[in-house]
Amino acid sequence: MRRQPPYPDMNAMTKRHGDWLASAICSVFLALLSLPSTALADEALWSLLEKGGQVVLMRHAVTTPGVGDPPGFRLDDCSTQRNLTDAGRQDARRVGAAFRARNIVVESVYSSPWCRCVETADLAFGKSEISAALSNLFTHPENRERQVREMQELISARGPHNRVLVSHGATILALTGVSLGTAEMLVVTPQSDRRFVVKGRLSAHVP
Repeated sequence: MRRQPPYPDMNAMTKRHGDWLASAICSVFLALLSLPSTALADEALWSLLEKGGQVVLMRHAVTTPGVGDPPGFRLDDCSTQRNLTDAGRQDARRVGAAFRARNIVVESVYSSPWCRCVETADLAFGKSEISAALSNLFTHPENRERQVREMQELISARGPHNRVLVSHGATILALTGVSLGTAEMLVVTPQSDRRFVVKGRLSAHVP
């Protein structure tokens, strides 16, 4: 019968410990490496907004579960629509708090007629002006070409201060090709001829 050694194999234990430690150090290093780049990107966008003249495309905050709106919903009756949850309202307020903390001036806020967008805009910025151009394209894809053109016109109206457009994921995607999460923002710089340059994304979940 083969006898077990009276003591642990220290060489094997040292090797296993070394392999584990090297793997752990590598994981921590990669995690730390990714964090500053995200933080620096966010700060660059906030600095850009501090200078003014930018447009922020924002998707409404999180709502009750569902896709689109219930059958027979009406724009003049919020009770027939999907609306913000308490978590969504908290995220909307968090967006506004982030702008105020950095003293970022917002000249005007436009919102889709849908109640979840209006409430997001009002909770975040305390004001909003309804714009049909920002309506939900998820339920009306036939309006895509017209609304994209109208949104381009909204963006191209350049001024010294920032403007915010609160809309829906499908609508912002049609305009920019970028799919935003709830309460997430896309910062764009207006150019001539209804064009714009996408500068980056900001999230309410990571203020």
